Amino acid sequence: MNFRRIAVLLAASVVLPFGAAQATDLEVTHWWTSGGEAAAVAELAKAFDATGNKWVDGAIAGSGGTARPIMVSRITGGDPMGATQFNHGRQAEELVEAGLMRDLTDVATKENWKEIVRPSSLLDSCTIDGKIYCAPVNIHSWQWLWLSNAAFEKAGVAVPKNWDEFVAAAPALEKAGIIPLAVGGQPWQSAGAFDVLMVAIAGKDVFHKVFKDKDAEVAAGPEIAKVFKAADDARRMSKGSNVQDWNQATNLVITGKAAGQIMGDWAQGEFALAGQTAGKDYSCLPGLGVNEIISTGGDAFYFPLLKDEEKSKAQEVLASTLLNPATQVAFNLKKGSLPVRGDVDLAAANDCMKKGLDILAKGNVIEGTDQLMSPDSQKQKEDLFSEFFANPSMTPEDAQKRFVDIIASAE
Repeated sequence: MNFRRIAVLLAASVVLPFGAAQATDLEVTHWWTSGGEAAAVAELAKAFDATGNKWVDGAIAGSGGTARPIMVSRITGGDPMGATQFNHGRQAEELVEAGLMRDLTDVATKENWKEIVRPSSLLDSCTIDGKIYCAPVNIHSWQWLWLSNAAFEKAGVAVPKNWDEFVAAAPALEKAGIIPLAVGGQPWQSAGAFDVLMVAIAGKDVFHKVFKDKDAEVAAGPEIAKVFKAADDARRMSKGSNVQDWNQATNLVITGKAAGQIMGDWAQGEFALAGQTAGKDYSCLPGLGVNEIISTGGDAFYFPLLKDEEKSKAQEVLASTLLNPATQVAFNLKKGSLPVRGDVDLAAANDCMKKGLDILAKGNVIEGTDQLMSPDSQKQKEDLFSEFFANPSMTPEDAQKRFVDIIASAE
């Protein structure tokens, strides 16, 4: 039986757990607006529509930093949507504590989420006071360096196998008129790049001491100083990117105008949409080729409390649909992420996804910083690295001092 046949058969099971009594429109808000993201979210809409309900798309452009305040404002202002995307972690914590979000424990128990969701930290991030408040849909890992094979061929240098080789190739790339490293202007991009550099250069233990234990002494130490030196290299190599959105930076790599990008595995959706093949047109280095560890953050859907009984029933159907095996396969193959179910067939995964699956199977994982720090602390970190990458006069030493202050007061 082939992969497509399996997907077709599994799709029929979407409606079994919670059949819809009648067609109900349900608005779903999210920030997936790039080409690759739109193709992926269309798979979720198609699966939900197949239950007899109707996915009403509420896409908000500008990525999470722009979308989340709008989503929160609507929920707290009495105009809730049917479901909304947040990242795994603490972004909806205050909404849950205010009694504005729906408890999904009954759905999760009936469908045995605790047994099928892997790693368990994903469902832990949905759990507050023993109750489950969200449906995880994917595992997104930040720890990737995406490389344009054509750019390195034009520059006459081999495609690097690790971060140090990439930095060493920068002069040849620049001589060939190629931007070594594409970094967009959104603050979360530069902050994320720093987090990736920390795991690659300082290692998992140091990463946890800083972001999980909030150890300011370690943040002020020599290991983090090395990370800031690497961030300084990244800043120099990214000069000339001159784009704002992350997918615009990815497009610089796709078109060979830039040689590489530190970005999460969602970048694969853009490569796929451009018809590029992993291992042929582009290469990927998990953990920057230095320390093959991936984070297990990602996206989850939360469901605001609604007064409309039919819409509340549709929420249950959507929660079930999101974790359906066929939905998990179809969505994640388009998104470039890994499924949250450990029991689905991903024979169609490309070379880079297979690398991620292998790392996940080995247990070489860390939690995402969204799971370890409050939204306010994350925002402070983003502001720091946005300024650092935009302002060459800020020294790595000065930036590290400010970083220490953020960690010392982090929640």
